[in-house]
Amino acid sequence: MKDITSREDIEFLMKSFYSDALKDPVIGEFFTKIAKLDLNNHLPQITDLWELQLFRKGGYKNNVLQIHKNLSDKKRFEEIHFEIWLSLFNRAVDKNFKGEKANLIKTRALSIATVMRLKVK
Repeated sequence: MKDITSREDIEFLMKSFYSDALKDPVIGEFFTKIAKLDLNNHLPQITDLWELQLFRKGGYKNNVLQIHKNLSDKKRFEEIHFEIWLSLFNRAVDKNFKGEKANLIKTRALSIATVMRLKVK
């Protein structure tokens, strides 16, 4: 299994993650009913975010925290939502990649989830 080495790898990873997250019985509705996520529009943006996190490049300019605060105003995030998100994210990484960047993206995901837990609820 290879490591994450490119924007294309991140995009592949995001597609893998969202294929499970959108169907999840607990967190899926945040994407489908609350955010009404248009995956074709969202994928380039979320890929930008993770490209910035992994490779320190990319054009992500949105305020992730504010976006999630706005979602939480519509339906409150609970601890289980963060746990499931992180579990699905890590599973998508582990299913597709192995190496330094794969470990880094999981560490960054944990950091983001931790900040969200503290600031979004």
